[in-house]
Amino acid sequence: MEGLLVKGYGGFYYVDDGKRLWACSLRGRFRVRKQVFLPGDRVEFLVVDDARQTGVVEAVLPRRNELLRPPVANMDQVVVVLAAVDPKPDLWLLDRLLMMIRTAGADPVICFNKRDLDPEGLSELVGIYEPAGFRMAVTSTVTGFGLDGLREIMKDRTTVFAGPSGVGKSSLLNALETNLRLKTGEISAKLGRGKHTTRHVELLALSFGGWVADTPGFSQIYLPEKVKAADLAELYPDFRPYTDQCQFASCLHRGEPVCGVRAAAEDGRLDSGRYERYRMFLDEALSRERRY
Repeated sequence: MEGLLVKGYGGFYYVDDGKRLWACSLRGRFRVRKQVFLPGDRVEFLVVDDARQTGVVEAVLPRRNELLRPPVANMDQVVVVLAAVDPKPDLWLLDRLLMMIRTAGADPVICFNKRDLDPEGLSELVGIYEPAGFRMAVTSTVTGFGLDGLREIMKDRTTVFAGPSGVGKSSLLNALETNLRLKTGEISAKLGRGKHTTRHVELLALSFGGWVADTPGFSQIYLPEKVKAADLAELYPDFRPYTDQCQFASCLHRGEPVCGVRAAAEDGRLDSGRYERYRMFLDEALSRERRY
């Protein structure tokens, strides 16, 4: 039989065949190989006990894509959730996640949550990322603002929710799908960031079609290994209108004498903060390449 691996927990792998959920163990050869199984994997399994709904995983099918953080396979899109305030939006982390998602071959969606706390501030954030053409949602679980639009984005797709702790990912999912009843947490006054409420990655079925993965929050993430300095600017769609104004085709948009991207950042056509974060990532990529 074939099914969707929705979670691994307590030594078992839970597989949904479209009708029932099976608790499966692994064949010994998988343990020897130390093969990693991810939520979202399509697997073949053998039924051991039909009444108890237990089985054994026989094979994992080829993946379309995968993320290592959060660890999920075969996703259609990743919704990156940030809050308007409480905690303060971390655009450095957002830009890293956008690069990671596009490098992995999935579609990024930016969701700015907690609109009720600072609607004007969120308008400014939307203005930064709208020129890049990213699909976006602005939401509030308090007022219900934007929830219907986010449901439409998620309908009939496999979606991963990602972002730092405390931005309201679990609360947002509870508002989108009331029968989930995911545990939510408060913001730490001392640290200024959220407490972890999601402990492991699990795919959850949506009544309006599709699947969603609620993932543990995080505040650190590394630049993807496959991202090279020469290719970094290609992950910035908002740079494209200005690259033909660069003197060199190989322009890194840093210290070259004639650079359309740098000029656009200097005169306000391109958000200067996003450009400066690009410069930081570029330095990181160059430093990594020098070491190897």
